[in-house]
Formats: sequence, C-alpha cells, structure tokens
Amino acid sequence: MARVLVSDRLSDEGLEILERADGIELDYRPGLDPGELIEAIAGCEGLIIRSGTKVTAEVLAAADELRVIGRAGIGVDNIDLPVATERGVIVMNTPEGNAITTAEHAIALMTSLARRIPQATASMRAGSWDKSKLPGMELFERTLGVIGLGNIGSIVADRARGLRMRVVAFDPVVSEERAQRLGVDLVGLDELFARADVITCHVPLTESTRGLVGRTAFEKMREGVLVINAARGGIVDEAALLEALESGRCGGAALDVFEVEPPPLDHPLLQRDDVVLTPHLGAATQQAQLNVAIAIAQQVVSYLCDGVVHNAVNMPSLSADDLDELRPFITLGEKLGIFQGQVADDIAEIDVEYAGAVAELNVQPITIAVVRGLLLPWCGATVNYVNAPVLAQQRGIRVIESKAAEPEDFVSLISVRVRTKGDREHLACGAIFGRTQPRIVRVDNFRFDAIPEGMTLLVRNVDQPGVVGQLGTLLGQAGVNISRMQLGLDPHTGEALQLLSVMGELGEPLLAQIRALGGIQSVRLLDLGAKVG
Repeated sequence: MARVLVSDRLSDEGLEILERADGIELDYRPGLDPGELIEAIAGCEGLIIRSGTKVTAEVLAAADELRVIGRAGIGVDNIDLPVATERGVIVMNTPEGNAITTAEHAIALMTSLARRIPQATASMRAGSWDKSKLPGMELFERTLGVIGLGNIGSIVADRARGLRMRVVAFDPVVSEERAQRLGVDLVGLDELFARADVITCHVPLTESTRGLVGRTAFEKMREGVLVINAARGGIVDEAALLEALESGRCGGAALDVFEVEPPPLDHPLLQRDDVVLTPHLGAATQQAQLNVAIAIAQQVVSYLCDGVVHNAVNMPSLSADDLDELRPFITLGEKLGIFQGQVADDIAEIDVEYAGAVAELNVQPITIAVVRGLLLPWCGATVNYVNAPVLAQQRGIRVIESKAAEPEDFVSLISVRVRTKGDREHLACGAIFGRTQPRIVRVDNFRFDAIPEGMTLLVRNVDQPGVVGQLGTLLGQAGVNISRMQLGLDPHTGEALQLLSVMGELGEPLLAQIRALGGIQSVRLLDLGAKVG
C-alpha cells in the first residue's frame, strides 16, 4: 500500500477517489504545522497539498519514501521545486481546474470597480443615499488591456467581448492568428498602456513580470485608468499604484492579490475608497475547489498505481532508466529555452538541433523541455512537460527537431535557434560538462563557457578599452556583486557579448545607467533559474 498524506483541506469527492483506489492508503490530516508535517511525511509515497502547506527542503529531507507531490491548483511556489526534482520527486499541478473561476473573479472586480458597488454598499449601510457622489464608468465600447493571454487571460478577453468591450492584449508568445481567433488586437506593452481604459493582469510572478505595472508603466497610461490584479501579488507595484491613485493618473484599482498576504492593517491601499479589495478569492468557488480536488486525486492515483504521469511540472513521462540517462540533457534543454524565452520577442519558430551522442537518444523529452523553458518566463507554472507542445501550438510557434553530424568540439551539443516574426534569428548552444553540469557554450557568434543559473546580465557592447571596467565600477557602486563573468568576441563585427552572474538589486534605473555607458549597445537582465546539482 502506498500511503498518501493530504495536509490541506480537500473536497470530499477527491478524498473518496483516494479512499477507493486499490493500493492507496489515505492519511488525511489538514492543518499540520511545519514540525508535524516533517514527522508525518516519513514513509509517505504521495503528498497532496493546496496553498497552505509549505514543502520546504527540510520537509523533503524527511520524506524518505516520497515519489509524488500533487498541488490542487496552479501555483507551485510553496514547493521547493529544485530540491524535489533533485530527489526525484515528481511535482504535479492542475493548470485547468480554476481558470474559469479566476477569470470570472477578474470580471467581477472590473464591474464592481467601474460601478463602485462596494462603495455604494458601504454608503447605504452607513445610512446614506449618495447617488450623486457615486458616478460609475460604463464599460460598453471601453478598451480592456489584457496582460497575458493564457488560459485565464483568454477567458477574460472572451467575457469582456461579451460586454461589448474592445480588447487589446500583450503576450510575447501568442501568435497573431490565435489573437484574431479570440477577437483580440495583439499589441506591444507600451501601446496597451496608452490605449486601455481598464488594465487586467494575467501572468505569473517571475523576474520578468515583477513590478511590470510600475511607475514607468503608469506614466504611459491614460488619465483615470482602472487597474485589476487577480493574478499574483507583485506584478503591480503597490507603491507606484498608490502614487498613481493619489495623482489621479489611476482612477481606481481592484486587487485580489498582494505583495504580502495578508497585507498589514495599516497598508495605505486598504484605507482608500477608490480601491476594491478581496482576500485572494480568485479560485475560491465550490466548483473550482471540486475540480482541482478530483483532478489531483486522479493524477496521484494514476502515477502511484499505474506509473502514468499527468501535468508534471518538473519532468516528462519517462521510464526510470530513460530518465536517468536523459536528465542532464533535459535540464540543459530547459535552460537554453529559458535563455531564449527572455532574449527573443514575437517568436514564430524554434529549431532544436542535436549533434553527437545525444542525437542517439530519445530526444523528444529534451525538445519538450526546451519548449517549456521558452514559455516559462511568461506562462509560469501553467506550462509543464505535458502541455508545453500544445501551448506552443496554440501560440502559433512552430517547433522543429533535427539531428546533425558530429560536433567539432563536444561529445554532445544542443543548439536552439529561435526565429521571430520579424525574421530575426537568435542562436544559443549548450553542452554537458562532466556528467551533469549544463553550460551555454555559444550565443549567436559568441563562444562561452557559461553556467546558466541565477540572475544574469546579458550585455552587448563595442569591443573597446574601458567598457568592462566602467560596467564593473557602476555595478560595484550600486552594491551589485559579479560572481561570474564570461566574455565573447565576434572578430568580424568588433562586437563583444558579456554574461555576468550578478547578486544584488538591479532595478530599471540601474539598467538605464548601464545602457547610457559609452560603447554599450544593449542590456537585458535574465533569470536563468536555480542552481543545478
């Protein structure tokens, strides 16, 4: 019997699936504190959680028999995913279960904010009849800007069109064809800010999206714009939002998520009449909780009883022997995809080429890992090894897999070439050093030996004296440490490319200072993910 611990509340229907399954012993103990969880997890082969349980490295260290973690919901930020992966624990989520519920909540926030329904309710309960003091906004023929056109964003766009709103959207990995099918105008982020009367966020919280709606963004928006965030706290910069509300640039906001949850009672946004607030209720409907409970119970039973993997976020469906052989290349492929996903915009095609010994293996899981990595910066936890090819296809991204002759310098080489809709190409190549260590060995025409992990500055500059020194001095003065530096030179163009692993606070003001240095051509801050091994 495989013991499955359920440490958060789960719908009865989900528990019933576990109780009825042959070979499963259910241990239902919601509300365990961290110490109790560490004690209870010993001997368990499965763990099912929601957002309340934190699966830390300490918990995983005590999980001597654990094979699978099932998250009833989308986000897996309460799980130490690198440690789980290192220990060979499959992590599954349920990316489809609460999409409609969350989208409906965003629409409810928008209509409540536009018609000032919470304010009117509070006014009447206080004994007032303030019709003249509570004018609202008619949404008919207003423009809604949707940031992120994934599962939830697409549903929001569809519902808004039902209200006869005009919808514009920004999503760098969605094709024009898909946007047209949704009846949405696909635009750049700056154009969305300039055109939208209402802006709603539907992207995961990553380094690419943290503070996405901040001071610079508000400066580009229409006077009186309404802002909705039912995605993740931190996408909207709360300090910048407060400034925009105080200045009148923002006419109101509706927030279901916050940078700190729950927010402190003295938080200034909680004191404002022009802000609608809900306590992270996006997925909190009976139907959604039922859907995710049933889905995750079925997925865990399928894996523990039949070895079938559904919606894994940290590995593809493989036999144990194949996985051991492919794991380093899967990691390398995902790292190359993460790199390319932050370097290239408006992606139309990915060409993954295998050369050397790796070409003799089953490379399909590696290609899927590349695609997942490419989509990860914008799709977050909703993309996994099961749905990555489907999401790429939905976004009009063509995936090509090919094999080449023996590479000149490496036993195995993986090359990921990305082509954009504007016919630009970006090349990134990688190899495995030793048995398990991924390296980026080429970017376009520049050769490297770069470890793909952590926050990384990608700097293109003219190859001239003083550029590297000025950059290092500027970072040092800002308290940013350079832990590793890789330099590549293109002798034909006189250009250099730098990959700098950095530690410290690198906001937009500092990046702007770097761009202003003499000889600097472009700068990007990349998040290449956790350390491997």
